[in-house]
Amino acid sequence: MPPTALRRRPGDPAPGRRFGRFTPTDLAAVLLYVLLPIAVAFLPLEDSAWVRAHPEIASYLLNLGVYGVVFIVASIAAHAYIARDVRILATRPWFTAGILPLMLVAMLVVSAIAVALAGGLQVSQNQESIQSLAQGIPWWFTAPLLVILGPFVEEYVFRHLMIGKLSRYLNRWVCYALSLAFFASLHTLSTAGFSIQALAPYLGLGAVLVFAYAWTGNNLAFSISLHALKNLLSVILIYAVDISALQS
Repeated sequence: MPPTALRRRPGDPAPGRRFGRFTPTDLAAVLLYVLLPIAVAFLPLEDSAWVRAHPEIASYLLNLGVYGVVFIVASIAAHAYIARDVRILATRPWFTAGILPLMLVAMLVVSAIAVALAGGLQVSQNQESIQSLAQGIPWWFTAPLLVILGPFVEEYVFRHLMIGKLSRYLNRWVCYALSLAFFASLHTLSTAGFSIQALAPYLGLGAVLVFAYAWTGNNLAFSISLHALKNLLSVILIYAVDISALQS
């Protein structure tokens, strides 16, 4: 880390950093992220008696497979950036540990404001799918998918690539807007009757993640940690409310 960064006050935004160009591994990760779910959608799974009998397990295994494959490729592509960002965060461990829960609170507040402005909450298909998983899958299986694989892959795609690397070619504010729009849309694409009410909470979540990534000087490790913390809270709430899921 440059000496000027060490002299920054704890509350100051970190200076942005330059990124390398897109690599073939980046392209492979994005193609897998986009094409694997499409390929899965064309599988004749409804013809399988086992899938019909165990829809939650089948859904979990498919999501685990897709995110697991993309996670491996993304880890290869971004391992140097992750290592660098972890070292930067380690220079101020107490500040990092203190700011994460504050950012989480800000995320919840901003999401609530977005929902209120949209006129109320409509549960998206994404959220319904997660709640359905909780009905048939123990938390120790869903937690790695939702708290580790999901945040890593999504922050790599929507923050590292769409802001960090894409800003080499486009204005950074355009990159912020694209990151937010694609991130929110991804979580509502399968919602029947798309509405702003379904989109609103993800706009709030995405806005804080974009801000956190930019404020920390494009620190991918921080945005992954924040996203993981939010998903961990969601997992705890889902399983705490649904006692039967905990006992499954």
